[in-house]
Amino acid sequence: MIGKYPAKLDDKNRLFVPAKLRAELGEDFFVTLGVNCGHRCLTVYTAEDWQTLSQNYNNLPISQRSAATSLIFMNASQCSPDKQFRFGLTQFLLDYAGVKRDVMIVGRAGQAEIWDAKEFKQFEEENLTPEKLLASLETIGL
Repeated sequence: MIGKYPAKLDDKNRLFVPAKLRAELGEDFFVTLGVNCGHRCLTVYTAEDWQTLSQNYNNLPISQRSAATSLIFMNASQCSPDKQFRFGLTQFLLDYAGVKRDVMIVGRAGQAEIWDAKEFKQFEEENLTPEKLLASLETIGL
């Protein structure tokens, strides 16, 4: 998943699935707590990736299941867009990420993220430097 898509939260806490992400997300997907470079956001997983994440969690010994990891599952929401490609988010998730009305939905390789638009702008300003971009490219092997 790639790109960034501005969106607006409607009065019923619904977002519109961007056309370019519809096929990649599928009919059902999961939204839960997320974080990127110290900023709160929401992470969107495909059903397949969610199943893998769940299996990995369930395969951990109980002693290695942290409270923070459990919170990812406790606060997750399964989303099935309606015919207008809208999906709802819980108030808890919106509050966690500080999402107000203006939103930025961004692709992040195998997942997507949902950000409050102002928070995303701050994230971009902090990280959109030649030094940080070069370090990122080196980290992923380019």
